[in-house]
Amino acid sequence: MTTFDDILEEAGKFGHFQKRIFALLCMVSMPWAGVYVGIVFQGFTPDHWCRDSAVVERRQACGWSLADSRRLTVPMVNNSGVLQQSSCEQYEVDWNTTALTCDSQELDLSKTPTTACKDGWEYDYAGRQSFVTEFDLVCSDAWLVDMYQATLNVGFLVGSIAIGYLADRFGRKISFLMSNLLNGIAGILVAVAPNYTSLLVLRTFYGFGVKGGWVAGYVLITEIVGVEYRRTVGVIYQMFFSVGILILPLLAYFITDWRWLQVVITAPYILFLSYYWFIPESPRWLLSQNKNSKAVEITEAMMQIVTVDLLLLQTLTDDNADTSTASFMDLIRTPKMRKHTLILSYNWFTSAVVYQGLIMRLGILGGNVYIDFLISGLVEFPAAFLILFTIERIGRRIPFASANIVAGAACFITALIPDSMFWFKTVVACIGRLGITMAFEMVVFVNTELYPTFVRNLGVSVCSTLCDVGGIVAPFLLYRLAVIWLELPLIIFGSLAFLAGGLVLLLPETRDQDKK
Repeated sequence: MTTFDDILEEAGKFGHFQKRIFALLCMVSMPWAGVYVGIVFQGFTPDHWCRDSAVVERRQACGWSLADSRRLTVPMVNNSGVLQQSSCEQYEVDWNTTALTCDSQELDLSKTPTTACKDGWEYDYAGRQSFVTEFDLVCSDAWLVDMYQATLNVGFLVGSIAIGYLADRFGRKISFLMSNLLNGIAGILVAVAPNYTSLLVLRTFYGFGVKGGWVAGYVLITEIVGVEYRRTVGVIYQMFFSVGILILPLLAYFITDWRWLQVVITAPYILFLSYYWFIPESPRWLLSQNKNSKAVEITEAMMQIVTVDLLLLQTLTDDNADTSTASFMDLIRTPKMRKHTLILSYNWFTSAVVYQGLIMRLGILGGNVYIDFLISGLVEFPAAFLILFTIERIGRRIPFASANIVAGAACFITALIPDSMFWFKTVVACIGRLGITMAFEMVVFVNTELYPTFVRNLGVSVCSTLCDVGGIVAPFLLYRLAVIWLELPLIIFGSLAFLAGGLVLLLPETRDQDKK
């Protein structure tokens, strides 16, 4: 029997046909960056303090600065040994019985009783609006910001399993297209959500389609190229996520309202529906489903010739297609499969927690979030080239394990470096970002290499559900633990990454594995 890879030997393992499909699918990774870490800008929490209507009116009448009115509104509080103006308390003053004139800015209110904010908040965020400022998600409601990212990952969790199953059952192409239809609808509804509750619900549906569609696209492109090109296209496919990371801060800088930024992030998913006319179904999947005639049709187009040896094409088979229907039990049926599934799942979890945590941390460090985000995005590009340079020379296991260990070490070291050594701390943090980016990119293609065709999409989707669990946990770990000590989340991230690196060493080397 002729295998699909035998045909690729004649047609070309990465010919014009595959390159065109590859270029189209790489575009899918770019908007996903905005969905995945857009919270840094859409959910940015600027400097804020309690609003006092009487003081605001007097500021406008007397021409006071924000600093003058803030001094009359909020007390000084001890924050980790440093006196700072409170963000969540205000002086309890009845200005109706207390004279408030243009000279009142000199009043000493340090002995005045304080209370929680009664009249909302003011924000040092002139001309911009995040959903935090729109819905006042600060102080006692600050934890609700974590829910914005958590609900997205809940959608990822459910969607990756559901769409992963549908992709193995009904095809990569149809699952990819239906995911993008859902993304377009849900994304626009997120942009017009009238309140925060509806925003969270719609955000969950948005996540449902985004992750599953991205994985279906990844599996599709890796299944239409020769085995030796599979890792390269997989890494570059993910590298376009880093391109999206670079574009995002530029968009966020010029688009000052989070709702319009959401529209711009969503628009590409609507355009991706046109791929119905430009991308084929995976011939490998068709063969695994015994749909040989359709596989022959696509293979003819791939070979780019008018006439072909139909007898040869009609004997096409996929030597890993042992059954036409995949189930979860196939992932844990044997001890080897159980070990692979558990270790890969934990690495997905760790990659999500550490990667998302390090990116979201940029939003709470107090620097220029646009510049910091752009610099950190540039760090991701060497990751792809390091992977491509090492995986065929050294293998997968050592670079994969080393990337996790380097990320863990960098997190520990960054936490211990004093803030006075700013540039050194930044460099070490960037090394950690580089390491976890490598680990995140490698877990995807190692995951595909360890499973046969008939269960590959389901295997990647099920293992990556732990990535989504990590995404649910990450914002709570970062934002809540940072309140205790800003560097505490880094200690947790470092511990997780070290363990992930050790577990990777228990996996088999897949460099010379001839998976179809």
